[in-house]
Amino acid sequence: MDIAVRGYTARDLPAMIRIWNQVVEDGAAFPQEECLDAESGALFFAEQTYCGVAEDETGGICGLYILHPNNVGRCGHICNASYAVDREMRGLHIGEKLVADCLAQGKKFGFRILQFNAVVATNIHARHLYERLGFTQLGTIPKGFRMKDGHYEDICPYYKALDGQ
Repeated sequence: MDIAVRGYTARDLPAMIRIWNQVVEDGAAFPQEECLDAESGALFFAEQTYCGVAEDETGGICGLYILHPNNVGRCGHICNASYAVDREMRGLHIGEKLVADCLAQGKKFGFRILQFNAVVATNIHARHLYERLGFTQLGTIPKGFRMKDGHYEDICPYYKALDGQ
């Protein structure tokens, strides 16, 4: 399967909102609890520094990411990102393409570090991907994420320097 990652356009929004909401509904990775609708989704994605979409050879959107500052001022050089892949397309290495593009875009936008604040410890596929791509785990925050069923899981912050340091 041929997948290309590019910047999003308004025509991508329905697919982006659908895929984002799948992850929110799963309740095992994103901190958000409210799903996006057409209006809130358009605003949410427009507020990001950059949004990339994974497009298959038929023009279908099968994944996306958002990139934005993790903090302000003296910590404004650190960015944060979130990734979502369509449920039907998971396991096809689309996430890896999204992360690779995100690293390039983060650097392009002048960020020096990409930090993930709350990777759920049980999200083994994401953790293996990040570690394979050179991210460093900063530690573990016990019971930092409330799962959809109400129990708590540990979270693992990760970071990667974008300037090669």
